[in-house]
Amino acid sequence: MERQTESRNPRARGLGKMSTRQILELLNDEDATVAAAVRAAIPQIERAVDLIVPALTSGHRLFYVGAGTSGRLGVLDASEMPPTFGVEPELVTGIIAGGDHALRMSIEGAEDAPLGLRDLAARATAGDVVVGISASGRAPYVVDAIEGAKRDLHAAATIAITCTPDSALARAADVAIVVEVGPEVIAGSSRMKAGTATKLVLNMLSTTSMVKLGRTRDDLMVDLRPTNEKLRQRAIRLVEQEAHVPAEEAKRRLETWGWHVRAAIEDRWPVS
Repeated sequence: MERQTESRNPRARGLGKMSTRQILELLNDEDATVAAAVRAAIPQIERAVDLIVPALTSGHRLFYVGAGTSGRLGVLDASEMPPTFGVEPELVTGIIAGGDHALRMSIEGAEDAPLGLRDLAARATAGDVVVGISASGRAPYVVDAIEGAKRDLHAAATIAITCTPDSALARAADVAIVVEVGPEVIAGSSRMKAGTATKLVLNMLSTTSMVKLGRTRDDLMVDLRPTNEKLRQRAIRLVEQEAHVPAEEAKRRLETWGWHVRAAIEDRWPVS
């Protein structure tokens, strides 16, 4: 049976003869369908968040495991957690088939080796949550990690992000987040709509989990790490707004409290 992620999109027939404007409009029209497909999966995304938050609260960690585009998106989301929410780098970790070299160079064949559990086991411990990411739902590397995480590593939960219902990955996970985006404009190029869907779901999982963990002050990034001038200026504005003080006082507080925004707002170290 032909998989959605690999079938041809009838709207893209004759793509090579389209004008530049027609191609752009087609891509935009197809992308516009992704948000609705993600929305349909919100019940499963909610279940996933409600598994992730208790695990992180208990001192466990979150792992993303993927190959190719899926793996790169997992690593990207994980890498954004420390600067955005002030968490330790180990709290959310992305693992990609082929290792860090695969972030820059295509090593697509790495997904064919069922070595996901091996790479995961080198970092994960019992009680962690593991998210497997594969648009097709059949990457052996990712399926191996999810199948083995519960069996051998005693994971608290396993979660799948895929665009293919009833796939090996979806069947293996405790919670299957299936976003049915349909065929791509370029047949089989799951870096497109499937990649966009994956990024949206990862944003929702990590952001909602961090909010539930108290890593924001309502909608403000008060635990951000101001490691450059842009972020330092953002930190000053946050303290100005929340503490109702002039910019000079905001900067003084930040310098006093080591550029810890939450501490500067409260003008003391927060009670843990």
